[in-house]
Amino acid sequence: MEVIVENSDVLLYLDNKRKYLVKARKGEVLHTHKGFIRVDNLIGKPFGVKIKSSMDVEFVALKPTLKDYLQKIARKTQIIYPKDAGLILLYTNIGPGSRVVEGGTGSGALAGLLASYVKPDGKVYSYETREEFLKTAEKNLRRMGISEFIVLKKADLTQGIEEKDVDAVVLDMPTPWLVVPHAYNALKNTGTLASFSPTIEQVIKTVEAMRKNGFLNIETFECLVRRYQVEAGKTRPETLTVSHTGYLTFGRKFLL
Repeated sequence: MEVIVENSDVLLYLDNKRKYLVKARKGEVLHTHKGFIRVDNLIGKPFGVKIKSSMDVEFVALKPTLKDYLQKIARKTQIIYPKDAGLILLYTNIGPGSRVVEGGTGSGALAGLLASYVKPDGKVYSYETREEFLKTAEKNLRRMGISEFIVLKKADLTQGIEEKDVDAVVLDMPTPWLVVPHAYNALKNTGTLASFSPTIEQVIKTVEAMRKNGFLNIETFECLVRRYQVEAGKTRPETLTVSHTGYLTFGRKFLL
């Protein structure tokens, strides 16, 4: 049974909408609308244990998953949603040992997800032009415990990619079409380019660039997910849902 040690990250769960990512350290107190919780009382206890707030409301201490980190980390930019991240992993075939170029870093959420799949022998090379984003990303990635599998680079992907023979290039940036020629040069034969864009105008420019620069099997998707409220006699879709977040475009490199 895994025990919570000092400085462990803990997800305090009240319900599906109210979850709090905290650190179990001496003197740590979490204040909520259901009262305050002395987080340091969890040290030495197993994950999954219940803890009561000052208002006698029960929370459950869960071990955070990668999804929890991605939803709770500090952010200066919008992060990729899990529904889109899952398709990126599937279509790029990223796995242990993969070498991946990513841009831009933003808050580090996508870089962290990719790194968790390429470890222990792979590497993610994440490009970002803004220093403040890199500082936030570095902090987030250290907390997730996967910073050793990521190289953060302050550089502009539209000006070139230093790495060669990488397995995938994954883009979440305003002008991905400017990176397409550089992605072709960086990818190994049959490697995959993946691009996330919020507008269809970006997609059109990116796909046109991919067709001109040696990519085939080009596909574009919009992934929609609808959650359900499940209760006997009144199961129905939730009123609020995450529908459109962006478009995902994938293509494979072939030899010209």
